[in-house]
Amino acid sequence: MSKHFLYVADPMCSWCWGFSPVIGEIAATFGDRAPVRVMAGGLRPGEFRPMRGKDKEAVREHWEHVRDATGQPFDFSFFDQDSFVYDTEPACRALVAARKLDQDQALPFLARLHRAFYVDGQDTAKDAVLTDIAADFGFDRDAFAAILGAAETREETQADFWFAQQSGITGFPTLLAVADGQAALVTAGYQPWENLRDALAAWIAA
Repeated sequence: MSKHFLYVADPMCSWCWGFSPVIGEIAATFGDRAPVRVMAGGLRPGEFRPMRGKDKEAVREHWEHVRDATGQPFDFSFFDQDSFVYDTEPACRALVAARKLDQDQALPFLARLHRAFYVDGQDTAKDAVLTDIAADFGFDRDAFAAILGAAETREETQADFWFAQQSGITGFPTLLAVADGQAALVTAGYQPWENLRDALAAWIAA
């Protein structure tokens, strides 16, 4: 029986950052029997307005909740910025570009994008910053930049968003377990590893 996990996430989704160690553990524990395939969810694609004070307050409260629930670190100096545009399309497109270059590196690269935004305070809504991150990660800079800016990559990213919408996925992270083309929901939202480990082990063994 052919099995894999389908992980739908956004590089600029705080709950996905909270879930990052968990999906990493899932990949490390079960990936040899059910690899984790990553799709870009599209949390806030196409946003063009700079964040206002009330936007920052709402997002800060959200980040604090994720930090307290998961133990993941956050750099709250992010909220000192005056003109940040919270557009997640470029970071999602960078994830797709990484997947096109090397599917096996998509999940580790997603974790790197999360850390760049939430811990290092980098503006992952900008293509130039994303290219720097990719080069530091180990991708060829020119190859990544070309794929990141390609029309085909933009179309594939929109296809990921469309898949999430058509599948009824309304929040991230969402993890599906797929066996012979049939998908079952593992979690819609954050869950600690302890809550998932035994059920996933049973699914793998079935």
